[in-house]
Amino acid sequence: MATVLIVEDDPINLRVFSKILTKRGGLTVKGTEDVDEVMTIAQQGEVDIILMDVSLSHSVYQGEAVDGIKITQFLKADPKTAHLPIILVTAHAMEGDREHFLEKSGADGYISKPVVDHEKFVNQILTTITHHPQPQ
Repeated sequence: MATVLIVEDDPINLRVFSKILTKRGGLTVKGTEDVDEVMTIAQQGEVDIILMDVSLSHSVYQGEAVDGIKITQFLKADPKTAHLPIILVTAHAMEGDREHFLEKSGADGYISKPVVDHEKFVNQILTTITHHPQPQ
C-alpha cells in the first residue's frame, strides 16, 4: 500500500485530503507542515508521493521562511529525494500559474483547491505513483 505525505498548513484541508485518500484510494497518509519533518520523512524513504501545499504560511527551514515551491526545490535538488514524485496543491490557480509553478519547482504535477472531483484527485495521485520510476 502506497503512503502519501500531505504537507499542508490548514488542518481542515489536511483532514479532507486524508479522508479522500484513505477511503477512496486505500492509501496510507501522513501529514505535517514541519519542514524538518518533511525532509526527514522524504530522505528515509517513508513515503511514495508528496502532496505539497504551495502557500505554507508558517513554514521555516534553516531559519528561513519557505513555501511549497522552495521545499520542492530542496527535495528535487537532493539525490536522495529527487526521484520522489511531488504534486503541488494550490488555491491560486490562475491561467499560467500551473506551468510557472511546475517549471520553477520541478514538481511532477499540480492539483487545484478546492478538490471537487474526488475520484479524479485520487486517480491523479495513484497514476503519478504508478508511472514514477523508483530508484534501484
